[in-house]
Amino acid sequence: MEEKHYKKLWLKIIFTTLGFSLIPLVALGVTIYYQFSVSYSAKIYENLKTLAENRRSALDLFFDERVSQLATIAHTHSLKQLGDEAYLDKLFYTMQTRSKSYIDIGIIDQGGNHLAYIGPYPELKEVNYKNEDWFQSAMSSGIYISDVFLGYRKFPHFIIAIMSRNGDKSWILRATINSDIIDNIVRAAQIGKKGDAFIVNKKNILQTAPRFSGDLFGFPKAPVFSKIVEPQVDSIEIEGERSLFAATQLINTNWILVVKEDPREQLTPLLRARTIAGFLFLGGILLIVLGAFLSTRSMMQQLIRIDREKAASEDMVIQSSKMAALGKMAAGIAHEINNPLAVIGEKAGWIKDLLAEEDISKSENFREFEDAVKRIEHHVERAKKVTHRLLGFARRMEPAHEQVDINTTLQETIDFLENESRFRNIDIQLDSYPSLPTIMSDSSQLQQVFLNIINNAIDAIGKGGEIRIRTSYLAANNEIMIEIADNGPGIPKENLGKIFDPFFTTKEVGKGTGLGLSIVYSIIEKLGGRILVASEEGQGTTFTIYLPVK
Repeated sequence: MEEKHYKKLWLKIIFTTLGFSLIPLVALGVTIYYQFSVSYSAKIYENLKTLAENRRSALDLFFDERVSQLATIAHTHSLKQLGDEAYLDKLFYTMQTRSKSYIDIGIIDQGGNHLAYIGPYPELKEVNYKNEDWFQSAMSSGIYISDVFLGYRKFPHFIIAIMSRNGDKSWILRATINSDIIDNIVRAAQIGKKGDAFIVNKKNILQTAPRFSGDLFGFPKAPVFSKIVEPQVDSIEIEGERSLFAATQLINTNWILVVKEDPREQLTPLLRARTIAGFLFLGGILLIVLGAFLSTRSMMQQLIRIDREKAASEDMVIQSSKMAALGKMAAGIAHEINNPLAVIGEKAGWIKDLLAEEDISKSENFREFEDAVKRIEHHVERAKKVTHRLLGFARRMEPAHEQVDINTTLQETIDFLENESRFRNIDIQLDSYPSLPTIMSDSSQLQQVFLNIINNAIDAIGKGGEIRIRTSYLAANNEIMIEIADNGPGIPKENLGKIFDPFFTTKEVGKGTGLGLSIVYSIIEKLGGRILVASEEGQGTTFTIYLPVK
Protein backbone atom coordinates (compact mmCIF):
# COMPACT_ATOMS: atom_id res chain seq x y z
CA MET A 1 0.00 0.00 0.00
CA GLU A 2 1.33 3.44 -0.95
CA GLU A 3 2.13 6.11 1.67
CA LYS A 4 -0.78 8.44 0.66
CA HIS A 5 -3.25 5.62 1.19
CA TYR A 6 -1.87 5.01 4.68
CA LYS A 7 -2.27 8.72 5.52
CA LYS A 8 -5.84 8.83 4.18
CA LEU A 9 -6.75 5.75 6.19
CA TRP A 10 -5.13 7.26 9.30
CA LEU A 11 -7.22 10.47 9.12
CA LYS A 12 -10.38 8.49 8.53
CA ILE A 13 -9.74 6.35 11.61
CA ILE A 14 -8.98 9.44 13.78
CA PHE A 15 -12.23 11.25 12.91
CA THR A 16 -14.31 8.09 13.20
CA THR A 17 -12.81 7.33 16.60
CA LEU A 18 -13.41 10.88 17.88
CA GLY A 19 -16.99 10.91 16.60
CA PHE A 20 -17.94 7.59 18.14
CA SER A 21 -16.16 8.51 21.41
CA LEU A 22 -17.16 12.14 22.07
CA ILE A 23 -20.84 12.01 21.10
CA PRO A 24 -21.67 9.09 23.45
CA LEU A 25 -19.43 10.65 26.13
CA VAL A 26 -21.36 13.93 26.07
CA ALA A 27 -24.72 12.17 26.04
CA LEU A 28 -23.64 9.81 28.78
CA GLY A 29 -22.25 12.61 30.94
CA VAL A 30 -25.44 14.69 30.72
CA THR A 31 -27.65 11.66 31.37
CA ILE A 32 -25.57 10.43 34.29
CA TYR A 33 -25.49 13.88 35.92
CA TYR A 34 -29.24 14.30 35.52
CA GLN A 35 -30.00 10.84 36.87
CA PHE A 36 -27.51 11.29 39.71
CA SER A 37 -29.01 14.66 40.62
CA VAL A 38 -32.54 13.24 40.67
CA SER A 39 -31.48 10.13 42.56
CA TYR A 40 -29.41 12.10 45.07
CA SER A 41 -32.25 14.53 45.75
CA ALA A 42 -34.65 11.61 46.18
CA LYS A 43 -32.14 9.98 48.49
CA ILE A 44 -31.97 13.14 50.64
CA TYR A 45 -35.76 13.15 50.93
CA GLU A 46 -35.79 9.45 51.71
CA ASN A 47 -33.02 9.76 54.32
CA LEU A 48 -34.85 12.64 56.01
CA LYS A 49 -38.07 10.64 56.04
CA THR A 50 -36.23 7.60 57.42
CA LEU A 51 -34.59 9.74 60.11
CA ALA A 52 -37.98 11.10 61.18
CA GLU A 53 -39.55 7.64 61.19
CA ASN A 54 -36.66 6.21 63.21
CA ARG A 55 -37.06 8.94 65.85
CA ARG A 56 -40.82 8.40 65.81
CA SER A 57 -40.28 4.67 66.37
CA ALA A 58 -37.99 5.45 69.32
CA LEU A 59 -40.63 7.75 70.82
CA ASP A 60 -43.42 5.23 70.21
CA LEU A 61 -41.30 2.55 71.84
CA PHE A 62 -40.75 4.82 74.86
CA PHE A 63 -44.49 5.42 75.24
CA ASP A 64 -45.33 1.75 74.61
CA GLU A 65 -42.95 0.65 77.35
CA ARG A 66 -44.33 3.16 79.88
CA VAL A 67 -47.99 2.49 79.04
CA SER A 68 -47.44 -1.29 79.10
CA GLN A 69 -45.62 -1.12 82.42
CA LEU A 70 -48.32 1.05 84.05
CA ALA A 71 -51.16 -0.98 82.50
CA THR A 72 -49.60 -4.20 83.81
CA ILE A 73 -49.39 -2.72 87.30
CA ALA A 74 -52.96 -1.41 87.17
CA HIS A 75 -54.47 -4.66 85.90
CA THR A 76 -52.47 -7.12 88.01
CA HIS A 77 -52.91 -5.40 91.38
CA SER A 78 -56.02 -4.71 93.35
CA LEU A 79 -57.07 -1.27 94.50
CA LYS A 80 -56.47 -2.36 98.07
CA GLN A 81 -52.86 -3.30 97.30
CA LEU A 82 -52.04 -0.12 95.41
CA GLY A 83 -53.87 1.99 97.97
CA ASP A 84 -51.32 0.89 100.56
CA GLU A 85 -48.57 3.54 100.29
CA ALA A 86 -45.93 1.22 101.77
CA TYR A 87 -46.67 -1.34 99.06
CA LEU A 88 -46.89 1.38 96.38
CA ASP A 89 -43.56 2.81 97.55
CA LYS A 90 -41.84 -0.58 97.03
CA LEU A 91 -43.46 -0.91 93.63
CA PHE A 92 -42.36 2.61 92.62
CA TYR A 93 -38.80 1.86 93.76
CA THR A 94 -38.76 -1.20 91.48
CA MET A 95 -40.04 0.94 88.60
CA GLN A 96 -37.33 3.54 89.23
CA THR A 97 -34.56 0.93 89.15
CA ARG A 98 -35.62 0.02 85.60
CA SER A 99 -36.27 3.56 84.38
CA LYS A 100 -35.38 6.98 85.77
CA SER A 101 -38.11 8.62 83.72
CA TYR A 102 -40.77 8.45 86.47
CA ILE A 103 -41.11 11.45 88.81
CA ASP A 104 -44.02 10.27 90.96
CA ILE A 105 -46.97 7.90 90.97
CA GLY A 106 -50.42 8.10 92.49
CA ILE A 107 -53.69 6.17 92.87
CA ILE A 108 -56.86 8.28 92.34
CA ASP A 109 -60.38 7.06 93.03
CA GLN A 110 -63.40 7.74 90.85
CA GLY A 111 -64.13 10.83 92.88
CA GLY A 112 -60.81 12.41 91.88
CA ASN A 113 -59.16 11.99 95.31
CA HIS A 114 -55.70 10.58 95.93
CA LEU A 115 -55.86 7.26 97.77
CA ALA A 116 -52.05 6.95 97.73
CA TYR A 117 -49.16 9.04 96.44
CA ILE A 118 -45.41 8.40 96.15
CA GLY A 119 -43.20 11.24 94.99
CA PRO A 120 -41.39 14.46 95.93
CA TYR A 121 -44.58 16.52 96.24
CA PRO A 122 -46.77 15.02 99.01
CA GLU A 123 -48.95 18.15 99.01
CA LEU A 124 -50.41 16.93 95.70
CA LYS A 125 -52.24 14.24 97.68
CA GLU A 126 -54.74 16.88 98.82
CA VAL A 127 -55.60 17.95 95.24
CA ASN A 128 -58.89 16.76 93.74
CA TYR A 129 -58.77 16.01 89.98
CA LYS A 130 -62.45 15.29 89.37
CA ASN A 131 -62.96 18.37 87.20
CA GLU A 132 -59.65 18.09 85.31
CA ASP A 133 -59.81 17.34 81.58
CA TRP A 134 -57.22 14.61 81.81
CA PHE A 135 -59.21 12.88 84.58
CA GLN A 136 -62.37 12.82 82.50
CA SER A 137 -60.45 11.59 79.43
CA ALA A 138 -58.77 8.80 81.38
CA MET A 139 -62.07 7.67 82.89
CA SER A 140 -63.74 7.59 79.49
CA SER A 141 -60.98 6.17 77.26
CA GLY A 142 -59.01 4.06 79.75
CA ILE A 143 -55.58 5.47 78.74
CA TYR A 144 -54.56 9.11 78.68
CA ILE A 145 -51.24 10.75 77.76
CA SER A 146 -51.15 14.48 78.39
CA ASP A 147 -49.33 17.28 76.59
CA VAL A 148 -46.19 18.70 78.21
CA PHE A 149 -47.03 21.32 80.87
CA LEU A 150 -45.40 23.10 83.83
CA GLY A 151 -48.10 22.55 86.44
CA TYR A 152 -47.46 22.73 90.17
CA ARG A 153 -43.85 21.64 89.74
CA LYS A 154 -42.93 24.56 87.43
CA PHE A 155 -40.85 22.38 85.11
CA PRO A 156 -41.84 20.59 81.88
CA HIS A 157 -43.42 17.18 82.35
CA PHE A 158 -46.40 15.13 81.23
CA ILE A 159 -48.55 12.42 82.74
CA ILE A 160 -49.76 8.96 81.77
CA ALA A 161 -53.01 7.82 83.37
CA ILE A 162 -54.41 4.27 83.25
CA MET A 163 -58.01 3.52 84.34
CA SER A 164 -58.80 0.17 86.00
CA ARG A 165 -61.87 -1.40 87.62
CA ASN A 166 -62.41 -3.47 90.73
CA GLY A 167 -65.99 -4.65 90.64
CA ASP A 168 -68.18 -1.58 90.37
CA LYS A 169 -65.39 0.78 91.41
CA SER A 170 -63.19 2.62 88.92
CA TRP A 171 -59.83 4.13 89.76
CA ILE A 172 -56.82 5.65 87.98
CA LEU A 173 -53.09 4.92 88.16
CA ARG A 174 -51.37 8.22 87.36
CA ALA A 175 -47.60 8.60 86.72
CA THR A 176 -45.63 11.78 86.01
CA ILE A 177 -42.91 11.48 83.32
CA ASN A 178 -39.84 13.71 82.98
CA SER A 179 -40.00 15.29 79.51
CA ASP A 180 -36.19 15.58 79.32
CA ILE A 181 -36.09 12.02 78.02
CA ILE A 182 -38.39 12.96 75.14
CA ASP A 183 -36.13 15.98 74.41
CA ASN A 184 -33.07 13.75 74.27
CA ILE A 185 -34.70 11.35 71.79
CA VAL A 186 -35.76 14.26 69.57
CA ARG A 187 -32.33 16.00 69.69
CA ALA A 188 -30.77 12.93 68.07
CA ALA A 189 -32.51 14.02 64.84
CA GLN A 190 -30.85 17.48 64.80
CA ILE A 191 -28.35 16.84 62.01
CA GLY A 192 -25.88 19.38 60.58
CA LYS A 193 -25.16 22.98 61.53
CA LYS A 194 -28.72 24.16 60.83
CA GLY A 195 -30.66 20.97 61.39
CA ASP A 196 -33.52 21.05 63.89
CA ALA A 197 -36.13 18.72 65.35
CA PHE A 198 -39.13 19.29 67.64
CA ILE A 199 -42.58 18.01 68.60
CA VAL A 200 -45.85 19.93 68.30
CA ASN A 201 -49.33 18.98 69.50
CA LYS A 202 -52.59 19.25 67.60
CA LYS A 203 -52.73 22.96 68.45
CA ASN A 204 -49.28 23.45 66.85
CA ILE A 205 -47.74 24.23 70.27
CA LEU A 206 -44.14 23.11 70.85
CA GLN A 207 -43.83 20.19 73.27
CA THR A 208 -40.02 20.12 73.13
CA ALA A 209 -37.46 22.93 72.93
CA PRO A 210 -36.23 23.36 69.31
CA ARG A 211 -32.70 24.25 68.39
CA PHE A 212 -33.55 27.29 66.22
CA SER A 213 -37.28 27.16 65.50
CA GLY A 214 -38.82 28.73 68.61
CA ASP A 215 -39.34 28.25 72.34
CA LEU A 216 -41.08 25.60 74.41
CA PHE A 217 -44.88 26.12 74.61
CA GLY A 218 -44.69 28.60 71.71
CA PHE A 219 -45.43 28.29 68.03
CA PRO A 220 -42.59 26.99 65.83
CA LYS A 221 -41.01 28.93 62.98
CA ALA A 222 -42.19 26.29 60.55
CA PRO A 223 -45.25 25.31 58.54
CA VAL A 224 -48.28 23.98 60.41
CA PHE A 225 -48.01 20.19 60.48
CA SER A 226 -50.51 19.60 63.29
CA LYS A 227 -53.19 18.36 60.88
CA ILE A 228 -51.14 15.75 59.01
CA VAL A 229 -52.17 12.10 58.97
CA GLU A 230 -49.51 10.38 56.81
CA PRO A 231 -45.74 10.99 57.01
CA GLN A 232 -44.63 13.66 54.53
CA VAL A 233 -41.47 15.46 53.37
CA ASP A 234 -41.64 18.95 51.85
CA SER A 235 -39.24 21.62 50.62
CA ILE A 236 -40.56 24.95 52.00
CA GLU A 237 -39.17 28.48 51.94
CA ILE A 238 -39.37 30.38 55.25
CA GLU A 239 -38.02 33.93 55.71
CA GLY A 240 -36.10 33.72 52.45
CA GLU A 241 -34.42 30.38 53.26
CA ARG A 242 -35.46 27.06 51.80
CA SER A 243 -35.53 24.11 54.17
CA LEU A 244 -36.55 20.47 54.07
CA PHE A 245 -39.20 19.38 56.57
CA ALA A 246 -40.25 15.84 57.47
CA ALA A 247 -43.31 15.39 59.69
CA THR A 248 -44.84 12.21 61.11
CA GLN A 249 -47.62 11.44 63.59
CA LEU A 250 -46.77 9.55 66.80
CA ILE A 251 -48.95 6.49 67.36
CA ASN A 252 -49.68 6.73 71.09
CA THR A 253 -50.24 10.50 71.35
CA ASN A 254 -51.57 13.42 69.34
CA TRP A 255 -48.03 14.73 68.92
CA ILE A 256 -46.34 15.43 65.59
CA LEU A 257 -42.58 14.97 65.19
CA VAL A 258 -41.01 17.52 62.81
CA VAL A 259 -37.42 17.23 61.50
CA LYS A 260 -35.82 20.11 59.61
CA GLU A 261 -32.67 20.07 57.42
CA ASP A 262 -30.78 22.66 55.39
CA PRO A 263 -30.78 21.35 51.78
CA ARG A 264 -27.57 23.22 51.00
CA GLU A 265 -25.68 21.13 53.53
CA GLN A 266 -27.11 17.95 52.06
CA LEU A 267 -26.51 19.01 48.45
CA THR A 268 -22.86 20.00 49.02
CA PRO A 269 -21.57 16.58 47.85
CA LEU A 270 -23.71 16.88 44.70
CA LEU A 271 -22.34 20.33 43.88
CA ARG A 272 -18.81 19.14 44.56
CA ALA A 273 -19.43 16.11 42.34
CA ARG A 274 -20.72 18.39 39.56
CA THR A 275 -17.52 20.49 39.66
CA ILE A 276 -15.31 17.44 39.72
CA ALA A 277 -17.33 15.86 36.91
CA GLY A 278 -16.88 19.00 34.80
CA PHE A 279 -13.10 18.89 35.13
CA LEU A 280 -13.08 15.15 34.51
CA PHE A 281 -15.25 15.65 31.43
CA LEU A 282 -12.84 18.20 29.93
CA GLY A 283 -9.88 16.05 30.88
CA GLY A 284 -11.59 13.05 29.32
CA ILE A 285 -12.08 14.91 26.02
CA LEU A 286 -8.40 15.88 25.93
CA LEU A 287 -7.35 12.35 26.74
CA ILE A 288 -9.63 10.94 24.03
CA VAL A 289 -8.21 13.31 21.41
CA LEU A 290 -4.63 12.60 22.46
CA GLY A 291 -5.32 8.89 22.76
CA ALA A 292 -6.98 8.75 19.34
CA PHE A 293 -4.00 10.50 17.75
CA LEU A 294 -1.38 8.32 19.42
CA SER A 295 -3.27 5.03 19.14
CA THR A 296 -4.12 5.47 15.47
CA ARG A 297 -0.58 6.49 14.64
CA SER A 298 0.68 3.42 16.49
CA MET A 299 -1.95 1.36 14.70
CA MET A 300 -0.77 2.54 11.29
CA GLN A 301 2.84 1.80 12.20
CA GLN A 302 1.78 -1.66 13.29
CA LEU A 303 -0.17 -2.13 10.05
CA ILE A 304 2.88 -1.18 8.00
CA ARG A 305 5.05 -3.54 10.04
CA ILE A 306 2.49 -6.35 9.74
CA ASP A 307 2.34 -5.97 5.96
CA ARG A 308 6.12 -6.21 5.78
CA GLU A 309 6.21 -9.27 8.07
CA LYS A 310 3.29 -11.08 6.51
CA ALA A 311 5.41 -13.34 4.37
CA ALA A 312 7.71 -14.15 7.29
CA SER A 313 4.71 -14.99 9.50
CA GLU A 314 3.45 -17.48 6.92
CA ASP A 315 6.79 -19.25 7.09
CA MET A 316 6.54 -19.30 10.89
CA VAL A 317 3.09 -20.90 10.72
CA ILE A 318 4.46 -23.64 8.49
CA GLN A 319 7.39 -24.12 10.87
CA SER A 320 5.03 -24.32 13.87
CA SER A 321 3.00 -26.99 12.12
CA LYS A 322 6.19 -28.93 11.51
CA MET A 323 7.17 -28.65 15.18
CA ALA A 324 3.71 -29.85 16.28
CA ALA A 325 3.99 -32.81 13.95
CA LEU A 326 7.52 -33.44 15.23
CA GLY A 327 6.22 -33.47 18.82
CA LYS A 328 3.62 -36.09 17.97
CA MET A 329 6.21 -38.05 16.02
CA ALA A 330 8.63 -37.87 18.98
CA ALA A 331 6.00 -39.29 21.32
CA GLY A 332 5.22 -42.07 18.86
CA ILE A 333 8.90 -42.92 18.31
CA ALA A 334 9.57 -42.92 22.06
CA HIS A 335 6.74 -45.37 22.69
CA GLU A 336 7.82 -47.59 19.77
CA ILE A 337 11.46 -47.65 20.91
CA ASN A 338 10.65 -48.27 24.58
CA ASN A 339 9.07 -51.64 23.83
CA PRO A 340 12.10 -53.25 22.10
CA LEU A 341 14.41 -51.58 24.63
CA ALA A 342 12.51 -53.29 27.41
CA VAL A 343 12.93 -56.67 25.62
CA ILE A 344 16.65 -56.06 24.98
CA GLY A 345 17.18 -55.07 28.62
CA GLU A 346 15.30 -58.15 29.81
CA LYS A 347 17.33 -60.49 27.54
CA ALA A 348 20.60 -58.86 28.60
CA GLY A 349 19.69 -59.50 32.21
CA TRP A 350 18.78 -63.09 31.35
CA ILE A 351 22.16 -63.59 29.63
CA LYS A 352 23.87 -62.13 32.67
CA ASP A 353 22.05 -64.58 34.93
CA LEU A 354 23.08 -67.47 32.65
CA LEU A 355 26.70 -66.39 32.79
CA ALA A 356 26.49 -66.38 36.56
CA GLU A 357 24.80 -69.82 36.73
CA GLU A 358 26.79 -71.71 34.04
CA ASP A 359 30.35 -72.83 34.73
CA ILE A 360 31.92 -71.00 31.82
CA SER A 361 34.01 -68.61 33.85
CA LYS A 362 37.09 -70.54 32.67
CA SER A 363 36.21 -69.90 29.06
CA GLU A 364 38.62 -67.72 27.14
CA ASN A 365 35.71 -65.55 25.98
CA PHE A 366 34.04 -65.13 29.43
CA ARG A 367 35.37 -61.61 29.93
CA GLU A 368 34.18 -60.62 26.47
CA PHE A 369 30.69 -62.08 27.18
CA GLU A 370 30.47 -60.24 30.48
CA ASP A 371 31.73 -56.98 28.95
CA ALA A 372 29.25 -57.29 26.05
CA VAL A 373 26.31 -57.74 28.45
CA LYS A 374 27.36 -54.70 30.47
CA ARG A 375 27.65 -52.62 27.31
CA ILE A 376 24.19 -53.77 26.16
CA GLU A 377 22.68 -52.77 29.56
CA HIS A 378 24.54 -49.43 29.50
CA HIS A 379 23.28 -48.50 26.02
CA VAL A 380 19.74 -49.69 26.80
CA GLU A 381 19.70 -47.31 29.78
CA ARG A 382 21.13 -44.56 27.59
CA ALA A 383 18.42 -45.15 24.97
CA LYS A 384 15.74 -45.05 27.70
CA LYS A 385 16.98 -41.63 28.77
CA VAL A 386 16.76 -40.43 25.19
CA THR A 387 13.18 -41.68 24.82
CA HIS A 388 12.26 -40.10 28.16
CA ARG A 389 13.55 -36.77 26.89
CA LEU A 390 11.53 -37.23 23.72
CA LEU A 391 8.41 -37.79 25.82
CA GLY A 392 9.27 -34.73 27.89
CA PHE A 393 9.55 -32.72 24.70
CA ALA A 394 6.18 -34.00 23.47
CA ARG A 395 4.25 -33.89 26.76
CA ARG A 396 6.20 -31.42 28.96
CA MET A 397 6.52 -34.01 31.74
CA GLU A 398 9.67 -32.62 33.32
CA PRO A 399 9.34 -30.34 36.38
CA ALA A 400 10.64 -26.80 36.13
CA HIS A 401 14.21 -26.09 37.21
CA GLU A 402 14.60 -22.77 39.00
CA GLN A 403 16.29 -21.26 42.03
CA VAL A 404 13.96 -21.89 45.00
CA ASP A 405 14.15 -20.34 48.47
CA ILE A 406 12.45 -22.91 50.70
CA ASN A 407 11.90 -20.43 53.56
CA THR A 408 10.12 -18.01 51.22
CA THR A 409 7.99 -20.76 49.65
CA LEU A 410 6.95 -21.99 53.11
CA GLN A 411 6.08 -18.46 54.25
CA GLU A 412 3.97 -17.89 51.12
CA THR A 413 2.12 -21.15 51.79
CA ILE A 414 1.49 -20.18 55.44
CA ASP A 415 0.22 -16.76 54.33
CA PHE A 416 -2.18 -18.51 51.94
CA LEU A 417 -3.59 -20.57 54.84
CA GLU A 418 -3.62 -17.70 57.35
CA ASN A 419 -7.38 -17.08 57.27
CA GLU A 420 -8.24 -20.77 57.64
CA SER A 421 -5.82 -21.23 60.57
CA ARG A 422 -7.03 -18.06 62.31
CA PHE A 423 -10.68 -19.15 61.93
CA ARG A 424 -9.86 -22.48 63.53
CA ASN A 425 -7.63 -20.89 66.21
CA ILE A 426 -4.61 -22.88 65.00
CA ASP A 427 -1.18 -21.30 65.48
CA ILE A 428 1.27 -21.98 62.62
CA GLN A 429 4.89 -21.32 63.66
CA LEU A 430 7.78 -21.20 61.18
CA ASP A 431 11.33 -21.62 62.49
CA SER A 432 13.45 -20.73 59.46
CA TYR A 433 17.11 -21.65 59.22
CA PRO A 434 18.72 -18.21 58.64
CA SER A 435 21.33 -19.14 56.02
CA LEU A 436 19.41 -21.85 54.18
CA PRO A 437 20.87 -22.31 50.67
CA THR A 438 18.66 -22.08 47.61
CA ILE A 439 18.06 -25.21 45.54
CA MET A 440 17.31 -25.99 41.92
CA SER A 441 13.74 -27.28 41.96
CA ASP A 442 10.10 -26.48 41.05
CA SER A 443 8.62 -23.90 43.47
CA SER A 444 5.01 -24.44 42.38
CA GLN A 445 5.17 -28.20 42.94
CA LEU A 446 6.92 -27.73 46.29
CA GLN A 447 4.21 -25.29 47.31
CA GLN A 448 1.63 -27.92 46.41
CA VAL A 449 3.46 -30.37 48.67
CA PHE A 450 3.56 -27.98 51.64
CA LEU A 451 -0.04 -26.93 51.05
CA ASN A 452 -1.29 -30.54 51.10
CA ILE A 453 0.62 -31.47 54.26
CA ILE A 454 -0.32 -28.32 56.23
CA ASN A 455 -3.95 -28.59 55.10
CA ASN A 456 -4.04 -32.19 56.32
CA ALA A 457 -2.60 -31.02 59.66
CA ILE A 458 -5.28 -28.32 59.98
CA ASP A 459 -8.02 -30.86 59.22
CA ALA A 460 -6.55 -33.32 61.71
CA ILE A 461 -6.34 -30.74 64.53
CA GLY A 462 -9.83 -29.37 63.90
CA LYS A 463 -9.78 -26.38 66.24
CA GLY A 464 -7.37 -24.94 68.77
CA GLY A 465 -3.95 -26.41 68.10
CA GLU A 466 -0.45 -25.78 66.84
CA ILE A 467 1.58 -26.56 63.71
CA ARG A 468 5.37 -26.18 63.95
CA ILE A 469 7.47 -25.92 60.78
CA ARG A 470 11.27 -26.01 60.94
CA THR A 471 13.91 -25.84 58.23
CA SER A 472 17.60 -26.75 58.53
CA TYR A 473 20.64 -27.54 56.40
CA LEU A 474 22.36 -30.93 56.70
CA ALA A 475 25.89 -30.19 55.54
CA ALA A 476 26.99 -33.83 55.74
CA ASN A 477 24.47 -34.88 53.06
CA ASN A 478 24.28 -31.47 51.36
CA GLU A 479 20.51 -31.41 51.64
CA ILE A 480 17.73 -29.34 53.17
CA MET A 481 15.40 -30.75 55.80
CA ILE A 482 11.81 -29.46 56.24
CA GLU A 483 9.96 -30.69 59.31
CA ILE A 484 6.16 -30.14 59.61
CA ALA A 485 4.73 -31.26 62.97
CA ASP A 486 1.26 -30.91 64.47
CA ASN A 487 -0.25 -31.71 67.86
CA GLY A 488 -3.33 -33.37 66.39
CA PRO A 489 -4.71 -36.83 67.24
CA GLY A 490 -1.97 -38.65 65.35
CA ILE A 491 -2.17 -41.60 62.93
CA PRO A 492 -2.86 -45.17 64.14
CA LYS A 493 0.05 -47.55 63.63
CA GLU A 494 -1.98 -49.79 61.35
CA ASN A 495 -2.57 -46.87 58.96
CA LEU A 496 0.93 -45.38 59.04
CA GLY A 497 2.22 -47.54 56.20
CA LYS A 498 -0.77 -46.79 53.95
CA ILE A 499 -0.96 -43.00 54.04
CA PHE A 500 0.97 -42.55 50.78
CA ASP A 501 -1.18 -45.11 48.95
CA PRO A 502 -3.55 -43.65 46.33
CA PHE A 503 -7.18 -43.35 47.46
CA PHE A 504 -6.39 -44.22 51.07
CA THR A 505 -8.08 -41.79 53.46
CA THR A 506 -9.38 -41.76 57.03
CA LYS A 507 -11.70 -38.79 56.42
CA GLU A 508 -15.47 -39.08 56.19
CA VAL A 509 -17.05 -40.02 52.88
CA GLY A 510 -17.13 -36.99 50.56
CA LYS A 511 -14.49 -35.06 52.54
CA GLY A 512 -11.33 -36.61 51.13
CA THR A 513 -10.13 -38.30 47.94
CA GLY A 514 -7.07 -40.04 49.37
CA LEU A 515 -4.85 -38.58 46.63
CA GLY A 516 -3.24 -35.66 48.49
CA LEU A 517 -0.35 -37.50 50.18
CA SER A 518 0.06 -39.80 47.17
CA ILE A 519 0.65 -36.72 45.00
CA VAL A 520 3.03 -35.32 47.66
CA TYR A 521 5.08 -38.52 47.61
CA SER A 522 5.18 -38.54 43.79
CA ILE A 523 6.32 -34.92 43.56
CA ILE A 524 9.05 -35.28 46.21
CA GLU A 525 10.34 -38.39 44.53
CA LYS A 526 10.33 -36.68 41.11
CA LEU A 527 12.28 -33.74 42.57
CA GLY A 528 14.99 -36.08 43.84
CA GLY A 529 14.05 -35.92 47.51
CA ARG A 530 12.46 -38.20 50.07
CA ILE A 531 9.70 -37.88 52.65
CA LEU A 532 9.32 -39.64 56.00
CA VAL A 533 6.44 -39.68 58.49
CA ALA A 534 6.38 -40.33 62.23
CA SER A 535 3.25 -40.33 64.35
CA GLU A 536 1.96 -41.32 67.76
CA GLU A 537 -1.71 -41.48 68.65
CA GLY A 538 -2.66 -38.59 70.91
CA GLN A 539 0.73 -36.88 70.38
CA GLY A 540 0.56 -35.62 66.78
CA THR A 541 2.25 -36.29 63.45
CA THR A 542 5.55 -35.16 61.93
CA PHE A 543 6.39 -35.14 58.20
CA THR A 544 10.09 -34.74 57.35
CA ILE A 545 11.12 -33.84 53.80
CA TYR A 546 14.70 -34.01 52.50
CA LEU A 547 15.63 -32.13 49.30
CA PRO A 548 19.06 -32.17 47.65
CA VAL A 549 20.84 -28.82 47.33
CA LYS A 550 22.59 -29.60 44.05
